[in-house]
Amino acid sequence: MPVFNYTARTLTGELQSGSIDLPSENDVVAHLRKNRMIVVKVQQAPKQLNFSFGGGVTTRDIVIFTRQFATMINSGLPLVQALDILAEQTESKALKDVTKAVVYDVESGQTLADALRKHPKAFSDLYVNMVAAGEAGGILDTILLRLAVFMEKNDALVRRVKGAMIYPAVIFSVAGICVVVLLIFVIPVFANMFSSAGGVLPLPTRIVMTMSSFLIHFWWAIGAGAGLAVFSIKKYYATSGGRLMLDKLMLSSPVLGDMLRKSAVSRFTRTLGTLIASGVSILDGLEITAKTAGNRVIHDAVMESRNSIAGGETIAAPLQKSKVFPPMVISMIAVGEQTGGLDEMLTKIADFYDEEVDAAVANLLSAMEPVMIVFLGGVVGGMVIAMYLPIFNMINLVQ
Repeated sequence: MPVFNYTARTLTGELQSGSIDLPSENDVVAHLRKNRMIVVKVQQAPKQLNFSFGGGVTTRDIVIFTRQFATMINSGLPLVQALDILAEQTESKALKDVTKAVVYDVESGQTLADALRKHPKAFSDLYVNMVAAGEAGGILDTILLRLAVFMEKNDALVRRVKGAMIYPAVIFSVAGICVVVLLIFVIPVFANMFSSAGGVLPLPTRIVMTMSSFLIHFWWAIGAGAGLAVFSIKKYYATSGGRLMLDKLMLSSPVLGDMLRKSAVSRFTRTLGTLIASGVSILDGLEITAKTAGNRVIHDAVMESRNSIAGGETIAAPLQKSKVFPPMVISMIAVGEQTGGLDEMLTKIADFYDEEVDAAVANLLSAMEPVMIVFLGGVVGGMVIAMYLPIFNMINLVQ
């Protein structure tokens, strides 16, 4: 039986909201009137789980939603009407259901921020807090535009970092497939030929043949070992100490660490700068920024800064202790605190480090290309040479 949300007034004029299971909307209206209530609104409750399964709300969906929402609010459209239009025109079924639920909550008397907070898989803490600040300051359209710009730049940053990982991942995957095909299908042919010929095989050939035999007969053990290793790493990363250690290791790696560090600085400064410029308090802004850091080392450094601010000290000192943030960033943040222009300074740092991330991605790819070429040549070429060594020896003996 479908669930209907309703809003109705009692005989004393009190507004009441609730949900009820009845076959149709007419049955709900009849039930409310029978209980001497004046019907204000009745609509079928959206299925809250739609956006959790079969496709969720993407960042791109939220960016488009936010830009259109800001435009309509700026044009003078009432809040509920703007949300109704967005629910009708969005192409995402998941976002449509979420928006309908938000419309109902807003019509029931809740603030927009409270209505959005019920859908954390679609709207992050950062989004909700900025909307709350926009509602309180009467600048919701400005905040929504600022949110859209922030999300676009943040999404572009994430895509650049992920894009840098795709190329080496594809190369190493192809190399792995080539090695497995050689060991399972090609090496046994040579092994049969060499066993019938007799004689002592060269050490590289024996090693490759042993690897081939082990893979053919114990592939299940290799698969189980790999699965156990992945599971163990995930479990270890889920612990507080494990995540801190692995994140430190990634930040200290030669080329990858530089890119991850710069992308973390860019995300931190842009997030905190956007929150402060939108009217969110510095303490709340630091807490939200820590949650969205994506790295435990950065998270701990930001939370230390929050504790420092709460104790009447500065943000810059704890960030400097973490040894994650470059001296330039620390100095600019300190100047921003002293001059009262912290949000503008953070935005400038973020813009600078966006370009630095692009350079770091290019450096990473440039450094990995020769490494991947040598790796592929060494593995595949080494196996081929190992299998041809006995043939060369036979030719020399015949001569």
